Amino acid sequence: MSELVDPTHSSTGLDNRKLGMWLFLATEIMLFSALIGAFLQMKARSPADANQILNIPLTAVNTFVLIISSTTVVLGLAAIQDGDKKKLLRYLVFTLALGTAFLSIQVYEYTQLLQEGLTPSGSLFGGAFYTLTGFHGFHVFIGLLWCLSLIILARKGTFSHRNYARIEIFGLYWHFVDIVWILLFTIVYLL
Repeated sequence: MSELVDPTHSSTGLDNRKLGMWLFLATEIMLFSALIGAFLQMKARSPADANQILNIPLTAVNTFVLIISSTTVVLGLAAIQDGDKKKLLRYLVFTLALGTAFLSIQVYEYTQLLQEGLTPSGSLFGGAFYTLTGFHGFHVFIGLLWCLSLIILARKGTFSHRNYARIEIFGLYWHFVDIVWILLFTIVYLL
């Protein structure tokens, strides 16, 4: 008699989907490390006084917004683990709203910087700045689309206290995006 095997679990005991996300995040760490290294090289070759060019107080607020959005993901996961589908939906909507606010503030910042003359092609610093922060913004945008899909599924009642792996995997991605931004804020804006 053959033994039934759960296809979502690997030989490591981890859910294959979660293991896949961890592997994906490892590749993203390498990619962002290369981009950060390139940024630091460009900044060294084309020094710019970030305190004079970049709006650090606005970006500090934006960083706080993204950190709060990570908190709402944690609260949503805890809610569904407790079987509270309404709270899960509410926290996913909060996450979507906060992530959208983050991107909106970033677009506003870009508009201001472009008006002040910091363009992607105007200097090595400008090119590296827009590449690095824009690539992160793209990751936030992908996360927002993912969050929206989870909201749709949550409204349909897909998730329960036994079925929440997709929320947990989304949380891994969202927390990664948050951690990367904290590093970027420190390296790009404060150093």
